[in-house]
Amino acid sequence: MTENFVIAETVSGLLEAEIIRGMLEAQEIEVVLSHEAATTIYGFGVGRLARVEILVPEEMLGEAQQCLEDYRSGRLVDETENEDQG
Repeated sequence: MTENFVIAETVSGLLEAEIIRGMLEAQEIEVVLSHEAATTIYGFGVGRLARVEILVPEEMLGEAQQCLEDYRSGRLVDETENEDQG
């Protein structure tokens, strides 16, 4: 059985995509990155070449979107950071 992957997010740059991939994989969500080969070769891109699509299995899209929302809003702060500041 093949899984259908769908776009969960499109970001500008491979570095941000790798950070998000790590975060999603830590939540046991499979991730595939889709980007232009030129970005990999040169390590950077401009405009459309910099776009990276973050793909997840279709059945995990809702969970991935919730993780991305939590990431963007800052709700994924490490609890030990809060203890150190308090």
